[in-house]
Parts: sequence; structure tokens; C-alpha cells
Amino acid sequence: MHPHTVNMWFYLLQGIGFGFAAASQPGPFQTYIISQTLISGWRRTLPAALAPLVSDGPIILLCVFALSQIPEWMQRGLYFAGGLFILYLSYGACKSWVNFDPLLSAPESGTQQSVLKAALMNALSPGPYIFWTLVTGPILLRGWRETPIYGIGFLAGFYVTIVGSLAAIILVFGTAARMGPKFNRALLGISAVALFVFGLYQLWLGIF
Repeated sequence: MHPHTVNMWFYLLQGIGFGFAAASQPGPFQTYIISQTLISGWRRTLPAALAPLVSDGPIILLCVFALSQIPEWMQRGLYFAGGLFILYLSYGACKSWVNFDPLLSAPESGTQQSVLKAALMNALSPGPYIFWTLVTGPILLRGWRETPIYGIGFLAGFYVTIVGSLAAIILVFGTAARMGPKFNRALLGISAVALFVFGLYQLWLGIF
């Protein structure tokens, strides 16, 4: 296989892995889509899976622009810091998997937020900025500098996966509520392993 094709698949798979991990991490947005599914049904809630596409664009541009202005040695430091942060996320996901409580997957039905409000909540949270500065931003910038198609492949893998995973969560909770907690716990377990592997790879990039 041509090296260009191998590299393209590598960036695409990284995007898929991080997109899957981001979608399966418990947080305000996941709570929102689950509660909206329980309240309004999966058909009305399904568009909420597209909310990251609304909120993340300006965040990515801001973080990647900032990263492009710093020297290479500092970027390597960010890789190392990002690796530690990813391992921390892996630990949190593993802990959530071990101590998984099905009752937490069924939040109260009082949440009445629109997709726009959920996107705004995401944009005003420090989480996406940390994630795109320490974790996915350096990968995107590295791929883009090699060739823009790598960066596009990474973004495509990330957003197709995160949107698809969020849509799957909505469909599962909307059509088979009893399977919801088991499905969510399985996602947590898989994301913990994926984050651990990517964390080690980021540390390797920072050191070597």
C-alpha cells in the first residue's frame, strides 16, 4: 500500500477513535440528548446529534491558530501534556465504567433545552478548548502541515464518528430503553481503552 494511503488511514482512524471517545464520555450534552430522547422521542431529538458541528468550528479555528503561532519545541510539550491529559481522561472513563450506575443514565425529565442552547453551553465550557488545544488540535495541525487532506481526513473521521455515536445513543434510548445503560457502559469501557492507547501515543510524540 502506498505510504500516502497508509498515513491517510492513520489520521482517519485517529479521528474515529477520538470522536468515539468524545461521544461516549459522560457530560452535560450527553445528559441533554438522553433526557430529550426520554421526553420527546428519538425523532425529535435526533437533530441534536449535529450540535457539535455548530459549536466546534470557532473553537477549532481559535485553538489551531494559537497552536500555529508557537515554536516547535512548545508543540512537542503540548503533545506530552496532551498525552497526560488523555491518560487522565482514560482513568476517568475507566473509573466511570467500574462504578457505573444505571440510574445516572436516566436523568430527570425536566430538561427543556434546544439544540442551540446545548451548542452554546458547549462553546462556553472550557472542556472543548482544552481538548482541541492539548489533544486533537496538535494532531490536526500536524496532519494539515503534511498535507491538508490528512487534516481533512482527521476531521471527517472525528465528526462522522461523534455525530454517528450520538445518533446511536439517541436511537438506543428511544427504541430500546432497557438496553440503554448496558450500551452506555460498553461505550465507556471501549473509550477508556482507546484513550489509553492514544494517550501513550501522544506521550511518544512528545518525547521523540
